[in-house]
Formats: sequence, C-alpha cells, structure tokens
Amino acid sequence: MAFLSYLINGLSLGSVYAIIALGYTMVYGIAKMLNFAHGDIMMVGAYVAFFALNSFGLPVIPSVLLSMLVTTCLGVVIERLAYKPLRQATSLSVLITAIGVSYFLQNGAQLLWSSSTKVFPSIISSGAIKLFGGQLQISYLTLVTIAVCIAVMVCLTLFINKTKTGMAMRACSEDKGAATLMGINVNRIISITFAIGSGIAAVAAVLLCATYPTLSPTLGSMPGIKAFTAAVFGGIGSIPGAFLGGLMLGVIEILSKAYISTQLSDAIVFTVLIVVLLIKPTGLLGRKLNEKV
Repeated sequence: MAFLSYLINGLSLGSVYAIIALGYTMVYGIAKMLNFAHGDIMMVGAYVAFFALNSFGLPVIPSVLLSMLVTTCLGVVIERLAYKPLRQATSLSVLITAIGVSYFLQNGAQLLWSSSTKVFPSIISSGAIKLFGGQLQISYLTLVTIAVCIAVMVCLTLFINKTKTGMAMRACSEDKGAATLMGINVNRIISITFAIGSGIAAVAAVLLCATYPTLSPTLGSMPGIKAFTAAVFGGIGSIPGAFLGGLMLGVIEILSKAYISTQLSDAIVFTVLIVVLLIKPTGLLGRKLNEKV
C-alpha cells in the first residue's frame, strides 16, 4: 500500500508540474521561444490569490479567477513589452531577455511584499478518502489537484483542436509566414498564447501553495525549472507531452524521495531527463522536424 500511496502523491505533484509545463510548451510550440519568466508569473498569481483570500476575504473560486485575470494581463504585457520587439532577434537575445524579466518579477515581488515567507491559507478540506480498511488514504487535495489537471488538459486540447483560434495557433506553429499569407494575425495569436499560458499558471500556483503552503518571491524558481524539464521530457511543443512529462516527473521525484534519498531526488529527476534525451532527443512525444537549408 505504501507504494500505491507514493504513486498517487507523485501523480498529484506531477499534475502541478504538468499545468505549469503546458504554459512553457504552448509558448515554445507557437512562438518558438522559451519563456523562463513563466515560473515567476506563477509566483505573482500565488501572491494575488493569497491577498485575495487573506486581505479581501474572497472565497476560493473568485480568488483563483482574480489571480488568473492578473496573470493573464501580466503575461500579455510582458509579451508586448519584452518579447514582441525581439520577434526577429536571435534565440540568445530572447533567452537573455526572459531571464531579465524573471529577475525583474522576483525583485519586484520582494519590493512589494518583502522577502519574508508567508503561509498560504488552507483552501481545501483536510479530509481523505480511506480505502482497503484505511490502509490507503487519498486526501481531498490530491483528488482535486489531479482532477483540475485533467480538466485543464481536456479543455486546452478541445480549444486547440475545435476552435478557430486553436486552428490558427496550430497554423502559426507549423509556418508563421504561410499563416500570415492566409490572413492570420500572428502577433495576436502569440499574445493569446501568452495569455492562456499565464492564466493557467495561476491555477498551478494555487494548487502548489495548497500542497506546500510556504509563499515567497522565489516560489516559482524550482517548480518552474522542473516544469520546463517536464515539458522537455514529454517533448517540448507537445501539449500531451507536457501532460505526460509532468506526471512522470512527479512520480519519479516522489519515489526517489521515498526509496532512495530526499537530498538526491532532484539529481535523480534530472539524470532521468538526460538519459531520455540521449535515447530520444525530441522527448517522449516530440516530433522530429526536417528543415530544408
């Protein structure tokens, strides 16, 4: 039963990584850039939800919606001010800019809310479902986290496959030049992509803080790196790949902590990533693209 309990906890943690990874993989899949400020946008969403719950006394769902609204607007503003002018720049320039935006958000959070840690309030009942005569207990938080991840994944997949905007996103991902010739506003599609990715980052922020209730300006750093790892693990640019990579990464991390070493769990996670990329450089569900030169 212990293994099954660890597996479920791994799926819960992996669900959070998967939601964050969706933002990374969407932006890369369409804009072909790595937004390393994504984890810090998530951190801002966590602070917004924290103050909405504590200072304004809002219920959980309105607090999450407010957090999503703020991060959505923040993602669009960052894209317009920091990334849009670099649309034709080299990948290195975009990467350096993304790192700069990340540090800007972290230091801005320290100035606004101080560097002292805050305790995120409990938003989900602490009860649990007991199975096998109480030998296996699944907390309500774990169930909600996994359910929200599946719901986000399904909604995002339906949006991309069934709506005109989603079709435009797929067209921009394949060939921006051809998409422009077909009348698609590429800049608008990229802004929408940032908006969606930043919005769902707020959902991940609330779930992460509900699981680990310590809140600080560096909240998004390690989860952001691990979510990026999950996106690469599953195949950067692939939405199902981000989902699968996040779940697998969470399971590997929890099992490593349980059976090997808490201190070495992160090293084991990144080692597994290196091994996967050596065997399959495109990730588990990534596609190999042939470019004409």
